[in-house]
Amino acid sequence: MNDESRPVKYTLYREAEPSRPRRFLIDYQQELNPAQYEAAITHKGPLLVLAGAGSGKTRTLVYRVARMVEEGIDPVSLLLLTFTRRASEEMLQRAGALLGGRCDQVTGGTFHSFANTVLRRYAALLGFANSFTILDRSDSEDVINLIRARLGLDKKERRFPRKQTIVEIVSLAANRVCSIAEVLDDQFPHLFNELEELIRIDEYYRVYKHERSLLDYDDLLTKLRELLQSHSEVAERLSSAFRYIMVDEYQDTNRLQAEIIRLLARAHDNVMAVGDDAQSIYSFRGATVRNILEFPRLFPGTKIIKLEENYRSTQPILNLSNEIIQQAKESYTKNLFTRREQGVRPVLVEAESEHYQSRFVAQKILELREQEVPLTDIAVLFRSSFHSFDLELELSRRSLPFVKRGGFKFIETTHIKDTLAHLRIIANPQDAVSWHRVILLLEGVGAKSAEKILAYILEGPNQAQRLAEYPTRGIMGGELKKLAELLQEVTVPGLKPAEQVDRVVRYYLPILKRTSNTSTSSLSVTVVWTACSPTWPWSRPTTASVTCLPPSARMKVCSRSRPSTQPKGWSGIRSSSSGRWMGASPHCTTKTKKNSKKSAV
Repeated sequence: MNDESRPVKYTLYREAEPSRPRRFLIDYQQELNPAQYEAAITHKGPLLVLAGAGSGKTRTLVYRVARMVEEGIDPVSLLLLTFTRRASEEMLQRAGALLGGRCDQVTGGTFHSFANTVLRRYAALLGFANSFTILDRSDSEDVINLIRARLGLDKKERRFPRKQTIVEIVSLAANRVCSIAEVLDDQFPHLFNELEELIRIDEYYRVYKHERSLLDYDDLLTKLRELLQSHSEVAERLSSAFRYIMVDEYQDTNRLQAEIIRLLARAHDNVMAVGDDAQSIYSFRGATVRNILEFPRLFPGTKIIKLEENYRSTQPILNLSNEIIQQAKESYTKNLFTRREQGVRPVLVEAESEHYQSRFVAQKILELREQEVPLTDIAVLFRSSFHSFDLELELSRRSLPFVKRGGFKFIETTHIKDTLAHLRIIANPQDAVSWHRVILLLEGVGAKSAEKILAYILEGPNQAQRLAEYPTRGIMGGELKKLAELLQEVTVPGLKPAEQVDRVVRYYLPILKRTSNTSTSSLSVTVVWTACSPTWPWSRPTTASVTCLPPSARMKVCSRSRPSTQPKGWSGIRSSSSGRWMGASPHCTTKTKKNSKKSAV
């Protein structure tokens, strides 16, 4: 058969099917308002979401995470940075509740916890050990005090700044990315004569920490920025790994954190910043509202979405808020509104003095109680904790029970810090600060003896063995051997962090009983460490992970009251935001003529 007679093969192509819209498990348009929905579906490029108070910011973030995962974006490539660890956990739990376990691999946490995780992997590139120890604020103050003494600044004829003040100055310089001179000029002009000595302390402090593999909270951020700036391959790797970055409470970030975000997004501009320039209240910690105002300049082509519908308040209150916001010299224009149009108008009360203010608040509470308003429905907000002192006395005088919420961390209590110190020397045997604290707990050991023991055990390797061999007798010798036995016991290979914690607690309880009369303290040590230690996502840096916890423990103070009376709640402004306080009506704001200090009832 020739070629011409061969049958010709003809191919029929499959008809193109009409494109079908992607189907999602969640009806996002039904669950979100138009502005929230737009924010949830905008994934590419820089996005600034201006979220007015009570506008459903958290809901928007949660549904955005869920939407991205439903669209097929790898959850591992999502990074959610929040102001507190609790906030990130809540958001990821809510996203997980929408989609099951599909959001489990999303990375979420605070800037400090994220920095800690990254530096544990790359610390060697910056010249210090991956097993570095994190100093909390009081540890930093102790180190500064030691340096202050070594430089002879504790014996100057004129009074030198206290350790707390020095740490504050050094911290502000780090977070604002500025010099100590600039900090003094801005906030501590009366200390400008001490500039040279403060610079010497800062330089000594840096060297001291580096030689001992110690980092304070500020170092976590400064070292992360240094890593991203000086090692482009690491920055590229992290930026490629986290293709979509979301930052909550952006108005409360500092300049250092803004620079970190810019460096993390070097391979893309997929950054969503959520915040409200009208709610920036942390300038005293180095936060700057300039970050949110200048976000479009840092990320050219930024899309801005405004969440203006309020779900918590009433229109009369929002009208007042809108008027106040409009008085700002520089801000994003917003007009908060709600469907709850009716409500009591706010009242401004001007008091003669702070004591008159307290009397007014207490009397108003009594009047509301007579109107059968439960005390649990009444809240008092104040800007700083010390603003409530006079009111505490007035409420106690009138036998009005209350619960005061503050920002004290449970790890700042003495017995928790003692336990932490033991765990820190296990993780980093060169941690002189923790060694000093642990040794001073031993019976028969004073300040001078502690320094001699510390110098001896740090002179060579195997600190536990050197501790046992330290030449001494009597009670001190027995105490040192017990501590050495503990260290040898907890450093057995394969021992889990929870088991290490359990052994340390059992060793420490007799010391606690000897130094404290409170049984609740021993209980809190056992409960806290036994319950928390198995949950940390890393092994060796267990203690460092704990010290990265945001302020979460709450201080409760209850006055004398009738057994049947429930206490009212009151709080600092930032503390109240997590508790979602609802104040009883009418809404009042009081101020004193002297200092215009305000409280809302």
